[in-house]
Amino acid sequence: MTATRTITRDEARRMVVRAQLLDADRPGDVVEVAEQLGYIKIDPTATIAPCEHTVLWSRIGWSYEAGQLQKATEIDRLLFEFDGAFRPMSLLPLMLPAMRAWPTRESSRQWLAANDRFRRDVLARLRAEGPLLAADIPDTAQVDRAPDGWSGSNQVPHMLDFLARQGEVAVVRREGRHRRWDLAERVYPRDLPELSVEEAALLLDERRLQAAGIAKQKSPWSGVGMAGEPVAVEGSGWRFRADPAALAALADEDDGGRVALLNPYDSLLFDRPRLAEVFEFAYVLEQFKPAAQRTYGYFAHPILIGDRFAGMLTPRSTRRTACCASTPCTSSCRSRPRSTTWCAPRSSNWGSGSAFRSSDRRRSLRGCAS
Repeated sequence: MTATRTITRDEARRMVVRAQLLDADRPGDVVEVAEQLGYIKIDPTATIAPCEHTVLWSRIGWSYEAGQLQKATEIDRLLFEFDGAFRPMSLLPLMLPAMRAWPTRESSRQWLAANDRFRRDVLARLRAEGPLLAADIPDTAQVDRAPDGWSGSNQVPHMLDFLARQGEVAVVRREGRHRRWDLAERVYPRDLPELSVEEAALLLDERRLQAAGIAKQKSPWSGVGMAGEPVAVEGSGWRFRADPAALAALADEDDGGRVALLNPYDSLLFDRPRLAEVFEFAYVLEQFKPAAQRTYGYFAHPILIGDRFAGMLTPRSTRRTACCASTPCTSSCRSRPRSTTWCAPRSSNWGSGSAFRSSDRRRSLRGCAS
């Protein structure tokens, strides 16, 4: 039996940072980022910029513009929107087998069965008049879903989301924060490879591990299953799985990394247990906490320097200015620098290289996040 390879925590962090495209070697475009990460989360909270744009800017850098994502999704059709994220079209064949078997929850099956006529009404309307906004489709539901606190009483958005999960409809494009829908056969490529449920699941595990670099085996957070190779990390009792390519890349010279600002919904931050185990960073999203219970602020962005988290950037805005205050967040800092605040006119382009300047004129956000 081959002995399990043991790596240091520094090496484990380096594998994660490289897999998440946050090392010094920046990716070239939006599609390259999506192919490696597997998904780009969509979230409208825009204290700096919406999540999908912050994620891409933190990888690509100052050359990124929002129109590049729109082109890749709506014109080139190299990405598609599914379940609150933009995903590379190469993942669609791996996802379709599970989509066709959805839903597995009995309550969702019962709601679809009770609303079969409503389902057929929605599909017929899209076939005849699509693409359409949800507001353009009449609500003919026979049975309503219970309120969940996120959506209103209109059942059309629920049905569209259900049909999208089944691969019957798809998002054509976004108009502001609204989605325009059509039949999936008009949006997705034809002649996609057919995979069994088992084949697709194994390939998805491999793609998730590629995006993770290293993750705990069979973890519900990472979803890597038993893909890749077994690895031990010094000082940890976890059983890890490692992407073989990421392991081999440890032989390459360390480029020293760079500084990156991460949106709270960034994929690097999603696996909270791994974040604590490998990075020794206990991250808590404070967006839904009462203001008095927050430590860093409503939507603080973690600051990654190389392979260490060093602080939190808290955006604050008024009618005239948008400001960002940075605060150290770890006890491992050798010194505890004072908080620093950057401000910019409210009308500034969020991605402009000169948008943010330190209030004391000695530091700039460009210098911090380049």
